Amino acid sequence: MFEKTRTGYSAYVPDLPGCVAAGKSVRELERLIREAIQLHLDGLREDGAPIPKPAAICEYVESGEL
Repeated sequence: MFEKTRTGYSAYVPDLPGCVAAGKSVRELERLIREAIQLHLDGLREDGAPIPKPAAICEYVESGEL
């Protein structure tokens, strides 16, 4: 999930609690969240913890008023 903030953009991964990133642009944020996901998964593997199966669902819904 990407969100606009006062100073740039932030992202979090609902299926990986604690996996977050922040950047000044969407492009930077995309790179940083990819790195964060990889580090998070590597940490889970090193700890012998299970990798959670994806459970989040993402859809775009247009209201017709935009």
